[in-house]
Amino acid sequence: MNTAPESDDVPIDVTCGLIERDGRLLVAQRPPGKALAGKWEFPGGKLEPGEAPAACLARELREELGVDVRVGASLPATVHRYSPSVRAIRLLPFRCVIVAGEPHPHEHSALRWCTVDEIATLDLATADLPVLADYRATAAR
Repeated sequence: MNTAPESDDVPIDVTCGLIERDGRLLVAQRPPGKALAGKWEFPGGKLEPGEAPAACLARELREELGVDVRVGASLPATVHRYSPSVRAIRLLPFRCVIVAGEPHPHEHSALRWCTVDEIATLDLATADLPVLADYRATAAR
């Protein structure tokens, strides 16, 4: 968890969920008017001060998708900077499953359940590419 004072050199901690169901993962498309509009991503969001990453992910998925999840194993964190003028993010991915509710795109333009191979054909946000690779590596074991 990022507890250092905010600075352009300190990445923003962001969680994302690899929501699993029947051999597929849920991906969400970023809406028009937002950064990375039209790109697909694993849903999640920024940590609040003092918030644990798993609690953040559960909160964000409840807000963004209207679902309650069981947060499972974490995958390796990755750091990505989209451009020199934008602060880097540290992406904290977790495998998870829905325990209540059915996902709706409250903050996205679309949702899709995809196999790993199908996700690889989407216009995935660059920060999510290493997450997908790590997931593929762990799922193959």
